[in-house]
Amino acid sequence: MSDVTADRDGTRCVRAGLPEAVPGEPFLPGPVFAAPYHLDPWAGPAGAPNGYGRSDNPTRRLLEAAIGELEGGDCRVLSSGQAAITGLLMSVLRPGDTVVLPADGYFSVRAFATETLAGIGVRVLFVPTVGPYPDLSGVRLVFVETPANPGLDVVDVRALAARARAAGALLAVDNTTATPLGQRPLELGADLVVASGTKALTGHSDLLLGYVASRSVEVLAAVTGWRDHTGAIPGAFDAWLAHRSLATLDLRLARQTENASALVRMLAGQPRVTGLRWPGRPEDPAYPVAVAQMRRMPGVLSFDLGDADRVARFVDAARLVAAATSFGGLHTTADRRAQWGDDTSPGFVRLSCGVEDTTDLVADVAAALRAAG
Repeated sequence: MSDVTADRDGTRCVRAGLPEAVPGEPFLPGPVFAAPYHLDPWAGPAGAPNGYGRSDNPTRRLLEAAIGELEGGDCRVLSSGQAAITGLLMSVLRPGDTVVLPADGYFSVRAFATETLAGIGVRVLFVPTVGPYPDLSGVRLVFVETPANPGLDVVDVRALAARARAAGALLAVDNTTATPLGQRPLELGADLVVASGTKALTGHSDLLLGYVASRSVEVLAAVTGWRDHTGAIPGAFDAWLAHRSLATLDLRLARQTENASALVRMLAGQPRVTGLRWPGRPEDPAYPVAVAQMRRMPGVLSFDLGDADRVARFVDAARLVAAATSFGGLHTTADRRAQWGDDTSPGFVRLSCGVEDTTDLVADVAAALRAAG
C-alpha cells in the first residue's frame, strides 16, 4: 500500500474520508436517513455508534473524516458557514471575555458580534485583517478571515498565531476563501479553522454547509456540544452531496485560479476598472504574505466599476457572468457587495471565477466591460 502522506492534492481529494473497500459496496456509501436507530436493549446508546440522528449519523461522520484529512485536524460539520462561526464563538466565549474580529470580514459576523455577543457581555474589538493588532493580553479569541471577504487582504497566520499563543489567546482562521488546498491554518499555528463549505469546498451551488476543525480535543468537544444542543446539523443528503463534491476540488480550484489569473491580467489594462485586488497578483499588497503561506491562490478577485448602474450594465451584457451572491461555484458570478450591507463603494464587485474555458471567459468579460461603457 502507498504511503498516504505522500499523496498530492488530487489524490487526497478523491480518497478523503472513504471507507475501506468492500467487494460489492460503493466507493462512497449513500446517505443514511434516520432520526432514531435501534438501540441495544441492555447497553442502550453505549452499545452502538448511533443512537439519535441529531448527534449521530454515519454519512456526516464520513464527511467530517474527509474534511479533517484535508485540514489536518478533527472536524465537525454544521448546517451553514454562519452556523459554524456562531457555534465556535458561542462555545468558546463567555461573558467578560474579549474577542478580536475582522473589521473587513464577512458582514454577518460583525452583525452577530454587535447584536448578540456584546449583548451577553463579551467585549468585541474590530481590527482590519492587515492590522495593526492590539496588545492581545487578556484576549480569549482572535478570529481572522484570510483572504478576507470581500476585500481579499491577507494576514500572516504564523506570526499572529505566535502572538496569540504568547498572550494565552486562541486563534481561529476562517479558511473559506482559500479552502484547505489553498492553505492549512492548523499547520501555521492556528488553534481552529472555521469555514463555509457552501462555497468553493463543495463548489456546486447546491447546498449550505459549515465546519470547524481543530487539533484541540477540548475546544472541539465544546463545539460538538454546542452543535448537539442547538441542533445546527446538516442533513444527511447535504453531507453526502458535499463529500461527493470534494473529489473534484483540486480540479475545480485549478481552473478557477487559472481563470482568475487571466482575468486579472486583462482587467489591469482597463482604464475604467479601479481597485483591482487578487492575492496572486505581484502588484497586490497582499502578495508577499500570500505567496509565503498559501499553497494556491483563490478564484476570487475584486474591482470597482465606479457606480451601481455600470455594474448592472456589465453583468447584463455578460454571457458567462451571472449576478449572484456567494462564491466558489462552477459558474462565474459577480456580486455588488454594497447591496448586502458590506461597507464597500457602490461600484465594488466581487467576481468569483467558475470553471468555464479561460479564453471564453476573458473574452466575455472584456466585451461586457466595453458594453457597460
